[in-house]
Amino acid sequence: MKWEDSYIGKLRGVAGSQKLIVPSVRAIIENESGKVLFVKRFEKEKWGMPAGSIELGESIYECLCREVKEETGLDVITANVIACYTHPKYGTKNEFNDEYQLFELLFWVNKWEGTVKQNTNETISASFFSKSHLPNGTNEFWTSFHKEVLDDLALYKTNGQLILK
Repeated sequence: MKWEDSYIGKLRGVAGSQKLIVPSVRAIIENESGKVLFVKRFEKEKWGMPAGSIELGESIYECLCREVKEETGLDVITANVIACYTHPKYGTKNEFNDEYQLFELLFWVNKWEGTVKQNTNETISASFFSKSHLPNGTNEFWTSFHKEVLDDLALYKTNGQLILK
C-alpha cells in the first residue's frame, strides 16, 4: 500500500502537518543470544525497530503482525504488550515537519517464525544488535526512545507489570 493510501496518509491529506495522535505498535524481537532486531528503512536509511501505524479495519495485534511481516518477513506467533507510551513528551516531527504525539503499544515478540529478510518493500537491511551497541535511529528522539523501550523490556522481564508512560 502506498503511504498516501494508508490511514495516516489520508489523515495527513486533511490535517496537514498539525500534531496528530496515531495508534501504533513497536516490536522488540530478540534472537537466541538476546540481540534485538532493527531494520533500516528505504526512505530514511536509518535504523529502527519494526513499527507502524494501525490501519482502519484491523486490530492492534493484527497491526503488529502486519508490520513485522512487512518489515522483516517474520511471522509473529506470540507477543505480549509490555508498555504504552502516550505522554505528551513522546512527541516528534518527521523530516516533512509533520508532528506526532505517540500513542504506541510496545510488544515483546517472544515467539516468531521465519527467516529475517534483508530487503522488503519497506526496508533495505535488517540485523540483530547487542543492547549495548545499538544503531543510531532516524534522529535523536528515536535513538533515545530505542534505549528507553529496551530498559522498559528489562523492567518488564523482572516484574511482569505493564508499563504506562
